[in-house]
Amino acid sequence: MGIDILFIVIAVLVVLAVLSTVRIVPQARAYNIERFGRYQRTLQPGLNFIIPVVDRVNTKYDLREQVFSSKPQPVITEDNLVVNIDTVLYYQITDPRAAAYEVANYLAAIDQLTVTTLRNVIGGMDLERTLTSREEINSMLRGVLDDATGKWGIRVNRVEIKAIDPPPSIKEAMEKQMRAERDKRAVVLHAEGERQSRILTAEGARQQAILEAQGDQQARILRADGEAQAIELVFKAVHANNADPKLLAYKYLETLPHLANGEGNTFWVIPGELSQAVQNVSKAFSADAGAAAPTGSAEEEGPEAEGVQGRESPGELTAGQHRESPTEAAGHAAEIAAQAVASAREEAEAAAGAASGQVPEPRPRDKE
Repeated sequence: MGIDILFIVIAVLVVLAVLSTVRIVPQARAYNIERFGRYQRTLQPGLNFIIPVVDRVNTKYDLREQVFSSKPQPVITEDNLVVNIDTVLYYQITDPRAAAYEVANYLAAIDQLTVTTLRNVIGGMDLERTLTSREEINSMLRGVLDDATGKWGIRVNRVEIKAIDPPPSIKEAMEKQMRAERDKRAVVLHAEGERQSRILTAEGARQQAILEAQGDQQARILRADGEAQAIELVFKAVHANNADPKLLAYKYLETLPHLANGEGNTFWVIPGELSQAVQNVSKAFSADAGAAAPTGSAEEEGPEAEGVQGRESPGELTAGQHRESPTEAAGHAAEIAAQAVASAREEAEAAAGAASGQVPEPRPRDKE
């Protein structure tokens, strides 16, 4: 009975001893082994064996990349302003032995090294450059920390500035400055918009004026072409039909009253060729005029009758036109016009002779 119990105890001790010699290290982990208090070796991931009682595991490290966020640290800039800077550190243990035996607490060492490096870097920059030069600060911190932590078995992969907090008074001043800048940009953009709007409006007005002028030019050209064609057709029609002097003289006399139809016309100047037109009318209608009235009546009555006929009213002529044929009316009108011109010419010569003291020579008609 006692032998069985002893055998069981020995078996249990053997099993415990065997288990104590086996160490299973997970992936991305590293164990430092000390033998009698001295570093022996580093166990790699997998199945490892050690000597019980003699060897022991001193430190266990995670070889994956890790993140360390430091507390906000007050830093003085070149222009004597205190800002609080919060950093984030990404590091990885590359040598477990150096991380365990080269530095007592690598996290505290990295934190203090980051603070001192920040103070050296930020101390040479003003506030504005500090706020706008994060990439430069990150690269300088990473270079300094990587050099210092290399002998500790730690590699610093990245250093990022998480926040830069200036004093409240500086924040307020910066907000006012940014608000002023935004207002300035708004005013500039509004003025630029007004400028573009006016330019576009002026361009539109210019294009409109050009198009209207071109349209008016084309319209005038077309009207002129139409009038030219109309005149050409009338000219051809007159020459093709061989119009006699009667028709031409009648049209000329018919057109004369239209010269005084304008609103601003206060007097009418009789053209000098009126007498020639009247003579043409007289010649054209001499045959018809001789049939309508006796030829000797004007000579028997003398200058008094001519003066009376010259002062005959247009109303009587119109009344006569209602009673006579068109040919007779035209001849009568031509005769009256010729008499009026002759009377006006005689009166003008008489007035000129009275002014010079000479008696005008009587005309052949007066002699008769």
